[in-house]
Amino acid sequence: MAAKQARLNKDKCEVFCYDEEKVDRISKVLEGIELSPIAKMFKALSDDTRMSITYALMQEPELCVCDVANVLGVSTATASHHLRHLRSLGIAKSRKEGKLVFYSLEDEHVRSLIETAVLHEKEVSGNER
Repeated sequence: MAAKQARLNKDKCEVFCYDEEKVDRISKVLEGIELSPIAKMFKALSDDTRMSITYALMQEPELCVCDVANVLGVSTATASHHLRHLRSLGIAKSRKEGKLVFYSLEDEHVRSLIETAVLHEKEVSGNER
């Protein structure tokens, strides 16, 4: 029990005080920005399947639903469901060609975000946590 308490104390201040100027400045910044859509995007990417799809879309300019399904070993219905969700959040875009639907990343910001996350994970996993 003492060890658990010591770990808890290591993660919080021992006294309550705050920098009023910093708190006021940051509070004003937070009031002026809508973070909910960003949180939804990260929530979507927190799903292993959707993250795998997004990473797969980084490997080719575009993939059809059938390609994605085969890469992940899932049904086309499952792949299509996840791809629609990614499209609805602006992570992926689609185009129809005849009876096929092709998906690609929405833009370079998405690619940059994923590349940064992959680099971060490589750095963190190389260090002791």
